[in-house]
Amino acid sequence: MKKKSMYRLLSVFVLGFALYSCAGTELNSNRTEKEEMTKVDLEGAQVAYFASGCFWCVEAVFESVEGVHEAVSGYSGGNTKNPTYEEICRGQSGHAETVKVYYDSSIVSYQTLVDVFFNSHDPTTLNRQGPDAGTQYRSAIFYQTDIEKKIAKSTIKSLLASKTFSNITTEVSKLDSFYDAEDYHQDYERNNPNQPYVRSVSIPRLNEFKAKMPEVLK
Repeated sequence: MKKKSMYRLLSVFVLGFALYSCAGTELNSNRTEKEEMTKVDLEGAQVAYFASGCFWCVEAVFESVEGVHEAVSGYSGGNTKNPTYEEICRGQSGHAETVKVYYDSSIVSYQTLVDVFFNSHDPTTLNRQGPDAGTQYRSAIFYQTDIEKKIAKSTIKSLLASKTFSNITTEVSKLDSFYDAEDYHQDYERNNPNQPYVRSVSIPRLNEFKAKMPEVLK
């Protein structure tokens, strides 16, 4: 009887993790893929790259910001070419789940995007956001220019000086490459509003951010 009870307890734990972690979604599910959206002319748009946990959450946050045309989920910061989600989840490729943000710099500045980044996740937890743990969920800013690097570094310095955070684990690294994630990851929160992880983690995280920075919302 004791062995059966332990087995049932383990089964409940595994099921709970599958439902309420970003990596728990079945890869062969019939979830809706990225919807056909009105094509936005992205020619001339600026791009920025941020990682702060599950990219379903991060994409939804940035797409709520005025001046952001689109956010694309993908992978950066690793050592494997064309990584797959399976490799990312196993921590084999070294990549972080990253979002590529297309934005209009005449409407929203890079500094504001960095502020959005720090106001929409916990940068004090190393390799973890909420229920998701692993280097793929690390906090990171992947800069392209010295100006972006300076803004990221100075923002971190300011946040520490003001004691907004007691420590910051955010990695600030030069962008090497960015690989688009599989189609079904794109606009995942929008396409799957009733998925357990989305309901329990993604949507609350988005709403918490909106309450912090209502002045930047669309």
